[in-house]
Amino acid sequence: MNIELNGECFVPEANVSTVLNLLESLGIPSTKVAVERNLEIVPKTAYGETLLVDGDKFEIVHFIGGGSQEADLASAQDDDGFVIAGKKFSSRLLVGTGKYKDFEETRVAIETSGAEIVTVAVRRVNLTDPNQPMLVDYVDPKKYTYLPNTAGCFTADDAVRTLRLAREAGGWNLVKLEVLGDQATLYPNMPETLLAAEALIKDGFDVMVYCSDDPIQAKMLEDMGCCAIMPLGSLIGSGMGILNPVNIALIKQNAKVPVLVDAGVGTASDAAVAMELGCDGVLMNTAIAGAKDPIRMARAMKHAIIAGRESFLAGRMPKKQYADPSSPLAGII
Repeated sequence: MNIELNGECFVPEANVSTVLNLLESLGIPSTKVAVERNLEIVPKTAYGETLLVDGDKFEIVHFIGGGSQEADLASAQDDDGFVIAGKKFSSRLLVGTGKYKDFEETRVAIETSGAEIVTVAVRRVNLTDPNQPMLVDYVDPKKYTYLPNTAGCFTADDAVRTLRLAREAGGWNLVKLEVLGDQATLYPNMPETLLAAEALIKDGFDVMVYCSDDPIQAKMLEDMGCCAIMPLGSLIGSGMGILNPVNIALIKQNAKVPVLVDAGVGTASDAAVAMELGCDGVLMNTAIAGAKDPIRMARAMKHAIIAGRESFLAGRMPKKQYADPSSPLAGII
């Protein structure tokens, strides 16, 4: 019998007849993966009774690097946090799990950041070394809220398929949708994003959606039922910061769901700017993982998010055209 496994021809051993047998023969823990057979997800409960048939095409995927920490004392006292899909979060910093040198650095950076939500990508299992470490061995999904994303998807169909596999692998309904337009800019393809969002919402997903900084498109996604709107600050991984603060502010002012800046943050001041605009949170990955000292940068970002939020809540002083001395003029010697 010949099957296609993760894109390659594979001949199962003679005694391998079911999906469960296949996973066992490969040394892959069934609890840590999702299996797709001929573009249909195989429920974990059916692994033992789903037979292999000559010519079948299988995909075996897992989560890779793409929480629940006590908040800073001042933040805990003055900021009640925010709610996404009915769940309350204290930390307004969301972090990605890709680009770190190893899973241990990933773990320490996430702990230091104080983040409670971490994004994860869905990728094929390495069949040549099924015992290699997995992200779940370092970043406990019982401690952190995993947010499966569709990084690398350029069509609505691919994005929907990816997140259905993600739900099967981990059981999470809360997902981050991104449908990209091209390789050069990784700018969102909004028509495909709208199609994917509609399909996912109908399928019972709670959709946090990466989108352009267009207030009209953002409102359409909210009206469709997305649980959080995530306009880009600037291009993914660019570190250029918040290029269009006016539009970001407009999106936040018009939204009844959380608005989080996603992509483009390069340094702590960028994160503070996003929070001073009134945004509910910021998602970042490269800004921390790509720093010379990721752990120190994770700490800086944690403080920047808190400072920016405090500044927004405090209300900035009005801008003036001329100087206004802080010391009284009366009584000058």
